[in-house]
Amino acid sequence: MCPSGTGFEVFIAFLKLGLTSFGGPVAHLGYFRTEFVERRRWLEEKSYSDLVALCQFLPGPASSQVGIALGLGRAGWAGAMAAWVGFTLPSAMALILFAVGVTRWTALAQSGAVHGLKVAAVAVVAQAVWGMAKALCPDRLRAGVAVVAALSVLAVPSALGQMAAIVVGGIVGRWMLTLGQLPAAQHRDCGVSKVTGGVLLGLFMVLLVTLPLVAAAVHSPALSVMATFYQAGALVFGGGHVVLALLQAGVVPSGLVSSDVFLAGYGAAQAVPGPLFTFAAYLGAAMRSPFGGWIGAIALLVAIFMPAFLLVVGALPYWEAWRQRDSVQRAMAGVNAAVVGVLGAALYDPVWTSAIHSRADFGLALAGFGLLVYARLSPVLVVLLCAGAGWLFAI
Repeated sequence: MCPSGTGFEVFIAFLKLGLTSFGGPVAHLGYFRTEFVERRRWLEEKSYSDLVALCQFLPGPASSQVGIALGLGRAGWAGAMAAWVGFTLPSAMALILFAVGVTRWTALAQSGAVHGLKVAAVAVVAQAVWGMAKALCPDRLRAGVAVVAALSVLAVPSALGQMAAIVVGGIVGRWMLTLGQLPAAQHRDCGVSKVTGGVLLGLFMVLLVTLPLVAAAVHSPALSVMATFYQAGALVFGGGHVVLALLQAGVVPSGLVSSDVFLAGYGAAQAVPGPLFTFAAYLGAAMRSPFGGWIGAIALLVAIFMPAFLLVVGALPYWEAWRQRDSVQRAMAGVNAAVVGVLGAALYDPVWTSAIHSRADFGLALAGFGLLVYARLSPVLVVLLCAGAGWLFAI
């Protein structure tokens, strides 16, 4: 797939998702699949699942990395930036405003409307698992891989468990799966050469190693904070909730942010759509000197997302060439089946366990699933209906 759209088109598409994508990275992948595979048809199911598998292997926010890659494929470098800005801007703005005085967000996080949004995420993720299972687990072996992957992740609920399930799925696919006649390779040229990819990957490593050293050498508090947030974005597998521990260790003991302010921001972050990594914007806005306000928010938001951008764009040209080999195609089929299992496990924990607490919750989630799968309503409309039901009935 060569770039064929515009940066503005990508920005508008991802801005809509940034305003409505509640439920965390797993739900985001469901929203992306519905929007860009089923509705807009920017890419086919297999290319999307391969992209998800790549981003699962990379550290950082997987859903944001998938979004950056989708924007890159649609409109080149401008599309990659537009996708990130559109998807990140709404939640970042909301958290910055909260940091500068909107204290009512704490009450909003406990409202029935927000709970309805969490229930909507159950329906969206269930739809994604349903659709991906039909497309990516067409035989007994791959269905078995998905089931075993789900059981493994439930038994070992950590990023390590997810990675192990995906790796085992790839090994099983490589050595046990028979795909028959493979289709002709269709290279998806997104305008990034291997030389450019190598430069970006090298820059990622240079910044990871040198930022803390330079900050210590020049005794710069600002650079030290930037290094902390860059490392957090570069070294975390498992999504936004994992990064919170690293950020807490980096800003609370040093007194840059009090524990009460940190926890209040975390509560507000649960009530906004988009990536949880935008919590960095809240901390930057709430932080004392050398940051604080809008400048601090933007600086730390860029610092925590920079590794994700460098890694996914840098890895894509190598990934696209490597995945065309027959053995890699078989391995990727096994990985894709395992990803279905990982998403299935995540549907239960944390998506289901955090949202479904009563019969009314289950009924609303079931209704949302039916509207998505059988009535084929827009996810945005289903999200709004679930939020309205949650507010109206205070489920």
